[in-house]
Amino acid sequence: MELSMAVAKNFGGAFDLRTDFTVTGEQVGVFGVSGSGKSTLVGLLAGLIEPDHGEIVLDGDCLFSSGRGINVPPQERRVAIVFQDSCLFPHLSVESNLLFGYRRCPTRHRQIDVKALVSVLKLDGLLDRGVNRLSGGEKQRVALGRAILSNPRLLLMDESLSALDDALKLQIIHYLKRASEKFRIPYLFISHSLLEIRLLTDQVLTMGGGRVLGQTTPEQLARERMGQSQVGYINLLQVEKLRKMGGLYVYRWGMEELFVSAGDDGPMAVFELSSRDIILFTRHPEAVSARNLLKCTVMDTFPSGNKVGVELRCGHETLIAEVVVQAADDLAIQARHEVYAVIKASSFRRLS
Repeated sequence: MELSMAVAKNFGGAFDLRTDFTVTGEQVGVFGVSGSGKSTLVGLLAGLIEPDHGEIVLDGDCLFSSGRGINVPPQERRVAIVFQDSCLFPHLSVESNLLFGYRRCPTRHRQIDVKALVSVLKLDGLLDRGVNRLSGGEKQRVALGRAILSNPRLLLMDESLSALDDALKLQIIHYLKRASEKFRIPYLFISHSLLEIRLLTDQVLTMGGGRVLGQTTPEQLARERMGQSQVGYINLLQVEKLRKMGGLYVYRWGMEELFVSAGDDGPMAVFELSSRDIILFTRHPEAVSARNLLKCTVMDTFPSGNKVGVELRCGHETLIAEVVVQAADDLAIQARHEVYAVIKASSFRRLS
């Protein structure tokens, strides 16, 4: 997918949006706080809002050009949207909702098999059910399926996960990535959640004040925002359960064993760990109450506000820790130096 947007839209002085960017990729994020212009950008791209002037080009096709008098109607742009509210038709069954866009898609564009999509999104047992009898996660899966079955060339996800809890978010993220890859549908994922952006995209447009401020990777964005965030940098750890010991769960993380208090009996899990919950020592501490003591190598350091990020290699895995500038100077933390990372068992937050 290649998208170019050089447009302007003024809402009577209340808000002014101006963009001039080109982005390519299959999994692109748009990140910014509420009011930064993300949803307006979605409306302009989908044809729900008409720019004052400028040009929008998607994969070489001009969707809007004030100079050339082009404004392709929304239904002809083949751009589908999934909103925060699933917006399902309450009087229709799950199957009828899924087929709504499919039946309105010209035959020449029908490349996605309905049964295949139902299988990918695990909707087989829900087809006859009324949508008012679905859970929040099921509704979003149906909304995603309905959008994909319209056979779009671009899928827009506008804060579509923000109303779900973390477990449901990860479920939908799994289904979205599977469907996008299997049916080769690129998406533009709009969110104010850095976690969602990191899990779902491989490049990001950052927005603020109605402007596209830059283009970067999710990892670089997370590092840059570490010093501004109330929770620091969030490490995402995929682990395998080994055993239970006393009141703790023991997980395999790469070559290391981690002791975690918030575990369960599932064989696999994903945990969050804030950079602020990692304490660094330059020598092996003689005694410490925390249950996790990892010997690591400093791979790199980077500034982020008034903090210093420390990239650690622990076996084959990577952690980002965070210290204040004075602590980094006092400890003389440098690349290739060995340090010990100490983490409380209660510092891990389970995502799935």
